[in-house]
Amino acid sequence: MIILGIDPGFADMGYGVIEVGGAGRSGRDRMLACGSIKTKAGEPIEQRLATVYAELARLIDTWKPARAGIEKLFFSTNVSTAMQVAEARGVIRVCMQQHGLACTEVSPAEVKIAVAGIGNAAKADVQKMVKALLGLAEIPKPDDAADALAIAIAVAHTRVPVR
Repeated sequence: MIILGIDPGFADMGYGVIEVGGAGRSGRDRMLACGSIKTKAGEPIEQRLATVYAELARLIDTWKPARAGIEKLFFSTNVSTAMQVAEARGVIRVCMQQHGLACTEVSPAEVKIAVAGIGNAAKADVQKMVKALLGLAEIPKPDDAADALAIAIAVAHTRVPVR
């Protein structure tokens, strides 16, 4: 089964695609793709959101995931950034729905527990576990991509309900 993980963002949205129990690898999950979708600062917000939609649609069409996961919105002190990320999350959810893709929301703590075994794990520890669990030579870059892979792993191996 192929799982798409999304670390939502407005300027930078991380994505990770894994195959659960990848063929020929002793049942180990494997990374199929990861990276980030970037939007250009200074472009109108509508264009930036359209870029997020189009690039996500391209990923879904390319990899044809059976399920997807997106990290729940974490509010920080920067309300402006939180609002932009919330708008991007809306576009992401609509894109997934229009492509018939079930989407599971996971909290940062749920991701950390699923990947590192503890809800307050450091970011570096989660990244090291992503590397180990997927049998990678290096920690995936950029950080948003590693986070998205962790989200995909969490969706694949926990009983977080589809919301």
